[in-house]
Amino acid sequence: MHYPDDRRYGENHEWAKVEGDASVRMGISDYAQDALGDIVYVEIPEVGSSVTAGRPCAEVESTKSISDVYAPVSGVVTATNEALDANPELVNSDPYGEGWFIVIEASESALLDHLMTAAEYEASLA
Repeated sequence: MHYPDDRRYGENHEWAKVEGDASVRMGISDYAQDALGDIVYVEIPEVGSSVTAGRPCAEVESTKSISDVYAPVSGVVTATNEALDANPELVNSDPYGEGWFIVIEASESALLDHLMTAAEYEASLA
């Protein structure tokens, strides 16, 4: 499994990457996509939607189950990965690249201190 150091990780297996001052790109970790199995559908909020840290903001359907995905920060969705509509399997093949979910303009200063570093996340999975 791979956990890039330039992101922070939540206990529900989402990742968050700060881009600029207050934008946060998010998706699910390699561990999560592997545990879910083949992803067949991703439901993400529309641009302009508000999300709240720690609350469900997206849903992933796989051949095994349906799972909520939790927002790492509170704010407004400014971009969505429309490629997931036609190709939800991008989450399996490239969870940290082409398989991202949304970008959030954080209402706070995009501090991710409440999330784990890659090393802390990997240790939590052991």
